[in-house]
This record gives sequence, structure tokens and C-alpha cells, in this order.
Amino acid sequence: MTHPYARELGDFLRARRNRLQPADVGLEPGGRRKVTGLRREELALLAGLSTDYYQRMEQGREVRPSDDVLDALAGALGLDDEERRHLFALAQAARRPVPAPAGRTPESVPESTRRLLRLMDTPAVVLGRHLDLLDWNPMAEALLGDPGLVTPDRLNMLLLLFDDTLTNQRSCTDWERQALEYIGMMRAAVATDPAHPRATAIVGELSIRSAEFRRLWARHDVRESVRGAKTFRVPGIGDIGLDWDTYPLPGNPGPVMLVYTAAPGTPDADRLRLLATMHATRKATER
Repeated sequence: MTHPYARELGDFLRARRNRLQPADVGLEPGGRRKVTGLRREELALLAGLSTDYYQRMEQGREVRPSDDVLDALAGALGLDDEERRHLFALAQAARRPVPAPAGRTPESVPESTRRLLRLMDTPAVVLGRHLDLLDWNPMAEALLGDPGLVTPDRLNMLLLLFDDTLTNQRSCTDWERQALEYIGMMRAAVATDPAHPRATAIVGELSIRSAEFRRLWARHDVRESVRGAKTFRVPGIGDIGLDWDTYPLPGNPGPVMLVYTAAPGTPDADRLRLLATMHATRKATER
């Protein structure tokens, strides 16, 4: 059986090799090329490895690279610090025996966290390890739409983002950046447990039905997504630019709280207050 971490390591190496062009590393392009990036033998030469050894690494076969080999590969691939840490983490996990299937308890949100959500006057949600939407507050419902209208098994930020059947009137003006942020978070979760059934189900479904997801997932971006900025287009209000940050909740690993905020005194803060008023008025008329 192929070690799940060795397979993930091979996929990461392949994606980073395909990202490089011969000119990037001082090589002549030569004649007609059948690959989009460097050939395996070219990268092996740059890293001082045999082509056969490197090929076995990409194929996820039983290889236990040393730290010196990893250093050479990181240099040949031009990895930044975060990518280098990811490479070492995958390789170190691949050196260990294949773990026995672990009991995976369902993710839950502490009641104190649920109370905190309702007290916050800014949009906030709780996300599980694989971007499942575990809880949200009224302001998040006002901004994102009512998650209660979606069946529980579909309440996942990646599934919702790539669901072309949804007709949510709000839209994010930088959709691809948002998708890459979520994919980066999912990549981080997969790196800690490649065989987790929830990750396998979500990535497998999206890989089958979305060419756009396949393209972005294949990039193997490993940027840690803990904060960012996002612009939402809300009918009747206009664009609202918000900062977002994630805050870990108890557990190892545990869910995170994702909170959207606007700088005080800005037009975005005014629009967010207007959104809150409109949402509260609509809810009152529905009662």
C-alpha cells in the first residue's frame, strides 16, 4: 500500500517541478518539450540526485529522503520558507510507518463559543478542519445568506463556493483568490491527515464535477490562510470590503472561528451597519 504521506509528498514535488521552466534555473529549453515544466531528469540533476531516486519520490514509492536530500530539492525547486516547511513535514511523516486508522470524533462547537457568536455584532462563523460550516451568527447570515437553507452534508465552504446551482444574490468580486484561500486551508488539513474520509469525499467530489477546482487544487499552494481581505457585493447596499481573521478553538486540531470586520469610521463599516439593520428588519417582518 502506498504511504498516504509519500503520495502527498510526490504530488507536491510534481506540482512544484511543473511550475518551473528551464530558463528559471539557467537551462536551455532545447527541442520540443512534452512537459509543461522541468523534466524529472533535469530537476534530479539540479538537486544532485539520480533520476530513478527522484522518480520514485514523485511516484510515492517507499522512499525515505534524508534532510540533506530535502534541502537539495528545496533549493532546486526554489521553495520559499513556508513551502520548505511543508516539504519537510510531509517527508518526516512519510518516514514513519503507516498509522492505523484512528477514531475520528465528530467536530463540535462549545456552547460558550455559540454564545459568543450571538453576542458579536460583526459576521462570524465556525469552520471545521475541512471547512464544514459548524455554526454562524445573524450577521454572517445577513452577509453570506442563510446556511440553514442548505442540507447539513452540503454545509461546506468549498462545496458551496463551487456549487453552480446556487443562485445567491451576493457575490465575491475576487472569487479566485477566495477559492485559493479555502483550498490552501484544505491543503493544510490534508497534510495532517491525507486519508481522512471527509477530506477524501470533498476533494473527490469537486475533482469529478469541477474543472476549475481541479486546476486550482493541482497547484498545491500551501500558503497558510489565517487572515485576509474580501469584498462582498450586496444588493441594495453595494460592495463591502472586510478584513477576515481566524481564531483557533479548543482541540488539537480543532475548529476555527472566522471573523469579518471593517475598520471603524469607514464607508465599509457604515455599509455593514446598514446590512445589520436591513437584516433585522427583514427577520422581524418574517415573524
